Amino acid sequence: MTSTRTKFYLDKQRAKWSGVCAGISDYTGINVVWVRLAAVIATVTFAFPWTLVAYWIAAKSADAKPMELYGDKEEREFWQGVRQSPRRTARDVKSRFREIDRRLADMELYYTSSNSALSNEIEQLR
Repeated sequence: MTSTRTKFYLDKQRAKWSGVCAGISDYTGINVVWVRLAAVIATVTFAFPWTLVAYWIAAKSADAKPMELYGDKEEREFWQGVRQSPRRTARDVKSRFREIDRRLADMELYYTSSNSALSNEIEQLR
């Protein structure tokens, strides 16, 4: 199952020609200026017709990025991390859940302990 957030899209909002370099930038998290510079250098120095053919194929085969793909910058950075290293992202999410679980256990211990001050506060709220 492919998530819509892990798929390559053309970024028409930041596009100069067809959005391929901006889409690569969005997909990888690399600054779009560096992606465009690498594309120009590859075109000029390495294989002139093949980079243009690859660019044209990407422009014709990829879909345009949906307007509301990401909610905010943090969500965009999270999904870029998932695309770059799914294992690292899964490990980070697992450690966040461990931290949340530890904090909930601390709260539960505090709430269920025989803390008379806490008991008095709860009784006052009733």
